[in-house]
Amino acid sequence: MTQPSAPDLLVLHAVRLLGFADAPAVARRFALDAATTEEALLDAQACGWVAHAGFADLQGWSLTERGRARDEALLADELDRVGARDVVHDVHADFLPLNARLRQACTDWQLRPLPGDRLAGNDHTDPAWDARVLAELAAVEAGLVPIAGRLAGVLTRFTGYDERFAAARRRAAAGEDRWVDGTDVDSCHRVWFELHEDLVATLGIDRRAAA
Repeated sequence: MTQPSAPDLLVLHAVRLLGFADAPAVARRFALDAATTEEALLDAQACGWVAHAGFADLQGWSLTERGRARDEALLADELDRVGARDVVHDVHADFLPLNARLRQACTDWQLRPLPGDRLAGNDHTDPAWDARVLAELAAVEAGLVPIAGRLAGVLTRFTGYDERFAAARRRAAAGEDRWVDGTDVDSCHRVWFELHEDLVATLGIDRRAAA
């Protein structure tokens, strides 16, 4: 039976998953109340777990090193409390082969080697090349669905990764190229990167060792 997470954990974890985000974006990540989110962010700031910064018109929150450690401690406690460690560990093992395929697909979306230029950019003028990449993304999506279901079956906060990936993949298949690897939309790559971060944070492992 799936278990909910505490709001303070969700706020801190949302900041980690998003990297840098304003309070409304943090609240939206796990459908939290805006006032609860603001209060939790200020409490976390007082503890030295998050920092607020502004760059021109961009304002947002990010985790400090202490915040990353706190997030991982909360996630570990939650994982053991609900008895989900083995499930998440097994999902991570099944995720890694899919991760390699996703990374290669994104590389192929960005590059299309030509004679004499192995690093030629993909100008998307070869329909067969792009169709092959999109077919691979559809295969990755099919592999994601069962593992996303296993994750959501133990912790509610894991819900939605497969649906977000599918939505991005459909938009890419409809001709919106940036939905494969765009950083300014909830693209296939962005959703996948977030899921990877979620898994390694939850298990407390080095992302570089989990590539």
